[in-house]
Amino acid sequence: MKLAGLKSIDNAHDESVWAATWVPATPSRPALLLTGSLDETVKLWRSDELILDHTNTGHCLGVVSVAAHPSGVIAASASLDSFVRVFDVDTNASIATLEAPPSEVWQMQFNSKGTTLAVAGGGSASVKLWDTSTWRLDTTLSVPRPEGQKPSDKNSSKKFVLSVAWSPDGRRLACGSMDGTISVFDVERGKLLHHLEGHFMPVRSLVYSPTDPRVLFSASDDAHVHMYDAEGKSLVTAMSGHSSWVLSVDASPDGAAIATGSSDRTVRLWDLSMRAAVQTMSNHSDQVWSVAFRPPGSSGVRAGRLASVSDDKSISLYDYS
Repeated sequence: MKLAGLKSIDNAHDESVWAATWVPATPSRPALLLTGSLDETVKLWRSDELILDHTNTGHCLGVVSVAAHPSGVIAASASLDSFVRVFDVDTNASIATLEAPPSEVWQMQFNSKGTTLAVAGGGSASVKLWDTSTWRLDTTLSVPRPEGQKPSDKNSSKKFVLSVAWSPDGRRLACGSMDGTISVFDVERGKLLHHLEGHFMPVRSLVYSPTDPRVLFSASDDAHVHMYDAEGKSLVTAMSGHSSWVLSVDASPDGAAIATGSSDRTVRLWDLSMRAAVQTMSNHSDQVWSVAFRPPGSSGVRAGRLASVSDDKSISLYDYS
């Protein structure tokens, strides 16, 4: 397996680009790349050319997360302005605005059926689940504080929830916190199942394997990438190679590899059969905030694609084979 650089766009945004995801293809168009930036805009890019399709404005502070509905028709962006904006991908029309208290909107992800949007709740130490048919708050999954800690303790902010990931079957939801713990919930019962331990610094990004709903990958400021058996509560392996914070992790659609982005300015490709990094890409001149594999299913598109975005304001696109 390998990555080959296809295209890079400098100054894709006016400020740091912190978020990226792929909007799935629809019958009328191929997949699009969705990016969010501290310049307060969300941009949609044509898949293989990285040509700007359109720009979505409406936030009044930087965009920290973007999420695409599995239908490819709608998407959501979360900003430091404490709003989540839900919009029509093709027309830019606003569909809903979800409000949250300050510093309570971080990473987001739609479940595989598209019925629920999970939003990592930051300082509220929770994950909020929004019903996508009504855009009403359905459930709040609270992450319990460590035993013996009072809400007023100075380290209570350590349970700040940064990252969130759905299992492929939608039965489990994992969230990563500032203190390095990962919490796994049974969504149907709204119940915390257990914590996964091993990291000692913020868990910035999580992704389940698309081919095995038990396997969860995590990226942390401790410079490690972990692979867990999320049902058996066990750490399968800890992978090292980055020299600084690992800010993002994503799994390839074939389940054979993961990619990571780091504040060491590199993108790495990891072979899961070897449990090691097999390639390092140094396209960016500043920290890499997000990496995203394109979902399969675009008509006439065979090759895999990976995108990365950075504080250097650029987007890079790679061929994954």
